[in-house]
Amino acid sequence: MDVPALEIQLKTLPNAPGVYQYFDKEGTIIYVGKAKNLKKRVSSYFTKTHDSGKTRVLVKKIANIKHIVVETETDALLLENNLIKKHKPRYNVLLKDDKSYPWICVKNERFPRVFSTRRVFKNGGDYFGPYTSVKTVHTLLDLIRGLFSLRTCNYDLHEEKIRSGKYKVCLEYHLGNCKGACEGLESEKHYNENIKAIKQILKGNFKDSLSKFKEQMMELAENMQFEEAQKIKEKVEVLENYQAKSTIVNPKISNVDVFSVISDESYGYINFLQLSYGSIIRSHTLEIKKKLDETDKELLELAITEIRQRFHSKSKEIYVPFPVDIGEDIKVTVPQLGDKKHILDLSIRNAKYFRMERFKQIKIVDPDRHANRVMAQMKADLRLHEEPRHIECFDNSNIQGTNPVAACVVFKNGKPSKKDYRHFNIKTVEGPDDFASMEEVVYRRYKRLLDEEQPLPQLIIIDGGKGQLSSALKSLDALNLRGKIAIIGIAKRLEELFYPNDPIPLYLDKKSETLKIIQQLRNEAHRFGIEHHRNRRSKSALNTELETINGVGEKTVVELLKHFKSAKRVANAKLDELEDVVGASRAEKIYNYYHNN
Repeated sequence: MDVPALEIQLKTLPNAPGVYQYFDKEGTIIYVGKAKNLKKRVSSYFTKTHDSGKTRVLVKKIANIKHIVVETETDALLLENNLIKKHKPRYNVLLKDDKSYPWICVKNERFPRVFSTRRVFKNGGDYFGPYTSVKTVHTLLDLIRGLFSLRTCNYDLHEEKIRSGKYKVCLEYHLGNCKGACEGLESEKHYNENIKAIKQILKGNFKDSLSKFKEQMMELAENMQFEEAQKIKEKVEVLENYQAKSTIVNPKISNVDVFSVISDESYGYINFLQLSYGSIIRSHTLEIKKKLDETDKELLELAITEIRQRFHSKSKEIYVPFPVDIGEDIKVTVPQLGDKKHILDLSIRNAKYFRMERFKQIKIVDPDRHANRVMAQMKADLRLHEEPRHIECFDNSNIQGTNPVAACVVFKNGKPSKKDYRHFNIKTVEGPDDFASMEEVVYRRYKRLLDEEQPLPQLIIIDGGKGQLSSALKSLDALNLRGKIAIIGIAKRLEELFYPNDPIPLYLDKKSETLKIIQQLRNEAHRFGIEHHRNRRSKSALNTELETINGVGEKTVVELLKHFKSAKRVANAKLDELEDVVGASRAEKIYNYYHNN
């Protein structure tokens, strides 16, 4: 039975902040939204009853969902705005106008002006932002103007025009808000020192400016100007708590393509991010099936050419995780730290999320492909000669040396095969001897499989370290199976994998699927063994209780259990039912024992 594509996408969305895009059946973007948690937010569209008729129509038209993972909610907000401006989706009414997020511009001119703007020009100066709050921009500009005297006029302050006396100071000069650069009353050097300090504030370096601000506050306080001092104190607190980097990356990073690659045994996943003025304007992940065990470098070079042609990219620089050869016209940068490394890491995260989602989707719609991939991965990770399609795991269970048992669980194609699970009551070992118990159950298990001509596993996992593994090997030697079946031991403490005749354990990545399957086998064997052990102890305790009843001997207990099948049923039996089995005298003693108690 086919699972609807949307249902699969909803099940595999990440619990991370990001932006989601809805497409109709023609492949047109019809809605872009942001979310703290992509999975919860997108799922809510399909699980809630919507009062808005527009929302109900939107949900009906959704044929495909795409998303971009980002670091924070602020990043999601900015990215959502960029995508809405670019694609103008039909159902995004709120952000369809020409409004965009504000920047602070330090103008590229003599005696630069500092002002807010919603338009970014390539050579217009240095831009800081974008900021998600206009209030933040105004607060920063107020702080800057309170610290530094800057001009607000739009005069062309060339040196010759100032020298010729073309301009006269305005009211701002008389109010103390400007030093009169238009009449040459302030040197360009002094003005530029202030501009340098302002840029440091906008980049997040407030140390020097805060010191000057606090000095000004103390001076006002000493002069008994407490109201003015309090106003400056409030601005200092806002400035100290403010985080300057409200953009996804540095706004100076513009017209750049970012590529990253994640791969496994069969597929490569290449993520592409396109940046413009510090913001992501496009994200795309390409899945490539390997044919000849291509390297990540080969996959990335192939994908870069394909993606740039598909999206008509004209960027002259790309960021990649390692050097690639894609021609002389494109500058290749391998970031090591800072904002460039930050955006490359974000691309890698998107590739990883895409890969995880594909695995989950494949597991639902194509379980055979999922099993083939996992088996190939386990073969490579565990250095096996063949894929471990049939795995068996053994675990011993005994508490304070009583009722020792063992369990064998079976996985086929990476999934539990519960009909093949087996319990073992230890027969030949006295006391709590894990090594001898392991030797006994492994021998019994594979002696029986050989006698019945049943298929043997490709991999045996022993829950324990070198001791238990050595004991299991003795049984394989006795059955002449050494070398015919791969066998490893897993130690609980550090999840070490031990191999026969190899003193150095193997450590797998804690997040690897191979280790997760081995842990699942070990945990399942432990659960299955403990369950059997508890049943035996419980049965033993009940049987012992029957024997403690005065006048009831071993033969009577056997007769009762043969008839009633369990001690619990004996305890719940009626007097006449007991009389039919053991006679009136003993029946009365048994009945009175349980019912009086």
